Amino acid sequence: MWGRCVIGSLVDRVAIVTGGSRGIGRAIALELARRGARVVVNFRSSAEAASQVVDEVKAGGGEAIAVQADVSDTQQAAALVKRALDTFGCIDILINNAGTTRDQLLPLMREQDWDDVMRTNLKSVYNCCKAAVRPMMRRRYGRIVNISSVSGIAGQGGQTNYAASKAGVIGFTKSLAKELGPRNITSNVVAPGYIPTDLTADLPDTLRHKVIEATPLRRMGTPEEVAEAVAFLVSDEAAFITGAVLTVDGGLVMQG
Repeated sequence: MWGRCVIGSLVDRVAIVTGGSRGIGRAIALELARRGARVVVNFRSSAEAASQVVDEVKAGGGEAIAVQADVSDTQQAAALVKRALDTFGCIDILINNAGTTRDQLLPLMREQDWDDVMRTNLKSVYNCCKAAVRPMMRRRYGRIVNISSVSGIAGQGGQTNYAASKAGVIGFTKSLAKELGPRNITSNVVAPGYIPTDLTADLPDTLRHKVIEATPLRRMGTPEEVAEAVAFLVSDEAAFITGAVLTVDGGLVMQG
């Protein structure tokens, strides 16, 4: 039975996870549910995958629903938040994980590829936070975790669009932390390194080996390791942490 642990318990919390049907989002949804949260699994097009996540949560004794929404669209993001409120009565946790890549060297990058990445990776964060913050403020409680990337910290060749969007997520989150802190709402960033997901599936083997060699732990991470970091930041144990950027990257990008 999920949700019975004491440390890091999220029993009775309600969480929205955008891009929750696959990869890191799926792992986050399952981990939050395991700790007792009722989870809204957002997806854009992977209905079957989202349904499988919900089924897995329910099989463990948890509560979850799947909600289709393209969160880069303002109205659909607002509808997602409304559905969560209508179903569970409140929103305690918001995880902005929806993301995409359109890698290309800048001279060859199409304007559409720039716009698509910025809209999916950054505007979706604005849309979902704006919709969720007001009910959080009324309750004087909230935990927001936005998923960035080490590319948003250190940059990466062929990813000017992706790196810019993920750096924007960091700046947005830090500003939001200052706005919402007085209302007992924390806002933090998790910046994964290279994690095997659909977004990294097309990495050439040569680049994959270079990344592993550049990582002090000499391996790639897992979606579950990212999910554990997210779960910590939304727990009561992290109540005095806000505006932070937690890198989950095996030491690939060291700050300080």
